Amino acid sequence: MTMPRPSPVITFPKSILKPLAVCFLFLCAAVVTLCAQDGSMPPAGPQAGSPAGGKWKEFRSEDKMTAAQKVRFELEADSLLPDSEAKAKVLLFCVNGKLELGDFRPNLRIGPPNWASFWGRPQMSVRVRVDNSSSRHHWNWVNGRFLAMDKDTVRQLIGAQIFKVEFETPNGRQIAEFSPAGLDLALVRKDCKLKPQKP
Repeated sequence: MTMPRPSPVITFPKSILKPLAVCFLFLCAAVVTLCAQDGSMPPAGPQAGSPAGGKWKEFRSEDKMTAAQKVRFELEADSLLPDSEAKAKVLLFCVNGKLELGDFRPNLRIGPPNWASFWGRPQMSVRVRVDNSSSRHHWNWVNGRFLAMDKDTVRQLIGAQIFKVEFETPNGRQIAEFSPAGLDLALVRKDCKLKPQKP
């Protein structure tokens, strides 16, 4: 009769356990973000929204399994970009009173990523104008379809009169122009815990 051999136990030095834990947490956050962007948020389809002030629309839904309250704020660009069949949009996704994602969706083919985050995630370097202030940002490039904005840009956007994004496409740089003025800030504070900030 043969006895089964015990499996070897893999151990890691303490010096790499903390970086491994940080990487694991980052990967979990990335998976949650991608899942949210790929379907667990209120869909960005042609459903009727309610006015949320200015040119903004609001869409509400409830997750049937978790009862999570989901809200999407949507702002269309002022005009159609060349080679596009639909206007660019800015989308703010909030779940249970907290901002989860802020997306810039140009609704046309965007260029390849031209920057990498500290963690190696593909990003696109964009130039953003908020009122009279202009700055460069590196937004996460998501499946070649849209860019995930940083939270500071979202806070600046909701209190702005003018919002422009210059980004790369296969045919060169394009500028999407938005008029975010008039958004009901009390509604955004309640649904997303967001307050506007100056650039």
